[in-house]
Amino acid sequence: MEPDKTYILVILPLRLSWEPCYSAPADVEAGDRVRVVFSGKEYIAVVSATGVEPRTSPEKISEVLAVERDMERVGLKEIEFWRHMASYYLCSVGEVYKAAYPSIKMEEKGRESVLRKTERLKARLARLEDLIPRARSAKGRYETEVAGLRAEIAGLENGEYPPFEPLGNPITLSKAQKKAFDDVTRAAAGGKPVLISGVTGSGKTEIYISLALKALNSGRNVLYLVPEIALSRQMEERMAGIFGPCLRVFHSGETEASRREATGFVRRGRYIVLGTRSSLFLPHNDLGLVIIDEEQDTSYKQDSPAPRYNGRDSAVMLARLHGASVVMGSATPSLESLYNCRTGKYSLVSLEERYHGAPDSEVMVIDTISERRKRGMVGNFSRKLIEAIRERLYRGEQVMILRARRSWAPAVQCRECGKIIRCPHCNIPLSLHKGASGERLVCHYCGHSEPFPPACPHCGGELAPLGSGTQKIEEEASALFPDAAVARLDSDSAQNREYMRQTIDGFAEGKIDILVGTQMVAKGFDFSGLTLVAVLQADVLLGQQDFRADERAVQLLEQFRGRCGRRGSKGLFIIQTTQPDHPVYSFLTGRDTGLDERMLQERKHFSYPPYSRVVNIVMKDTNEARLEKLSRELAAEAAHALGTVATAVPLPTEASVRVVGPYSPAADRLAGEFIRHIRVSLLKDSLITRRKAVLKKAVDSFVQKKSWTGHVALDVDPIQP
Repeated sequence: MEPDKTYILVILPLRLSWEPCYSAPADVEAGDRVRVVFSGKEYIAVVSATGVEPRTSPEKISEVLAVERDMERVGLKEIEFWRHMASYYLCSVGEVYKAAYPSIKMEEKGRESVLRKTERLKARLARLEDLIPRARSAKGRYETEVAGLRAEIAGLENGEYPPFEPLGNPITLSKAQKKAFDDVTRAAAGGKPVLISGVTGSGKTEIYISLALKALNSGRNVLYLVPEIALSRQMEERMAGIFGPCLRVFHSGETEASRREATGFVRRGRYIVLGTRSSLFLPHNDLGLVIIDEEQDTSYKQDSPAPRYNGRDSAVMLARLHGASVVMGSATPSLESLYNCRTGKYSLVSLEERYHGAPDSEVMVIDTISERRKRGMVGNFSRKLIEAIRERLYRGEQVMILRARRSWAPAVQCRECGKIIRCPHCNIPLSLHKGASGERLVCHYCGHSEPFPPACPHCGGELAPLGSGTQKIEEEASALFPDAAVARLDSDSAQNREYMRQTIDGFAEGKIDILVGTQMVAKGFDFSGLTLVAVLQADVLLGQQDFRADERAVQLLEQFRGRCGRRGSKGLFIIQTTQPDHPVYSFLTGRDTGLDERMLQERKHFSYPPYSRVVNIVMKDTNEARLEKLSRELAAEAAHALGTVATAVPLPTEASVRVVGPYSPAADRLAGEFIRHIRVSLLKDSLITRRKAVLKKAVDSFVQKKSWTGHVALDVDPIQP
């Protein structure tokens, strides 16, 4: 070995179970970025170790092409975090690296982008300075933002970030909030994650902000996680007025330049990051507090590609590495988090008093079967709901309507032969969408789209829509209330960022009277004029093939209920359903207070989470016969490796390991590939980590032996069963 050279191990953005060895200059350090050739292709790799002893002869070891000195070094804590995630989620460190640094375009390179950002900030500064003399209520907020912009521009022009200045707290906590704040502070000092279980409208956000200010003033940084981009947009304006230049927003909806600038700021500045799950991969330093809002939300889970991680649980891992406090909150905590509180893993702080002292919204359950018999329905609206909406509109109040399906109609069926038009790639019913370009059938799984056919492709019969999506509900609402301003917010309309912003702002300012939307309207929004919320066709929330169906229905409906009556007035929550006596509705009306306990007992009986850890083996193949054969063989091998047998159906059992499958999920074909699942349940005991490793080894061995690479994935703690 030459004296000015050393052997290093590197992490490549690939699915490798090992870290390749290269020769590099002696001054290379762990975390440096190097350009290497692997299997005939060039990659940017991260140095994970230096001065290693090679396991092969030196002449077989390649030399790095270059050390990328202009790229920022990856922190050792970042690499450690990647290793923890890879171990827990049964993937490779390289797959986590690829998720953390998806493109070298995300690197802090190029003065040109900094200049463009500086010009944009100067233009905004000029607009604000022009507004201040004419501003009234917003004058203070404008002045705070102007001060922050001036500091940020100076930092960009000087190549440095503005120094941190202690922040005041403009928030006044109520007596109940102050007690909760003190309880959280004491509990967090004990080193455990803290769960704030607070009723909707109790003011958890004010507590989060106060905790964040305390952390920043003590010299440490903050990560504030929200499950969806829509929530971050509403929070951003509020937090900008408090945290000024310390605030950075990070999610996929931000521009590449904005994300690149945020990455650089996090490396060097004193910061609070408001972001979705991807912000976990920022190069955090001196992290003192991690806040996880709406911890129960399934949007925290990454489905594909690897790492298939849960942002909530990964945030706890990240905080542990940094010695940071963890505070999570929800009006309807997940059963997993409640279980963690019972077992002493988390500390629980309750907040049962609404911030403005308003009572809980009244819940009215309307039996739509009974109403139809009495001719009490007009389309999808009951006459009782119509009357309640008219009452609110007359008083100048606002209404929000939830329909858990986007599109105009979720499916289309032939009146003659009865066939439902399905996606040619996924075998899923196509949804009818209406737009400026005409009527189209769209697959909500793979995105396949085709014009609405003039007749049934099977028999030539007439096609008719089945059911109603948000588009149709919006249309009906506009017809029923012609003098009201009606808008829609779902994943279709939200693709237009400007429309989404205008809709949220318009509803907040009272310019929109009725807002129709999917689940995204139920989460986290605070609208002062909203006094009536209604859910149509609520049964779709209960009919899922999922052991979590009732829990998720309670969470969503309780969240939605909390959107109204948040300013001292009592709100009204109307549920239209064909199952008025369902336990979920009894729980919401207060007639059944033991639902959580019964759901936990049911989970324990069937060895479901939180009493076990589930790993889904997901297999895909374009050849269904091959998929069926190999998935059965894999189920047998996985069961054998774990010392059990594979069964066709889950059974109540106290066994430490259960292997169920293979079976077809609800969507058994996606984008032309057939799908099978094998569900492995592992009891939470001292051997669970070893069993997960055994399972991964058995799956990797099977894939290699059968030359089936790219067809099998492991999903730890899956959201879908």
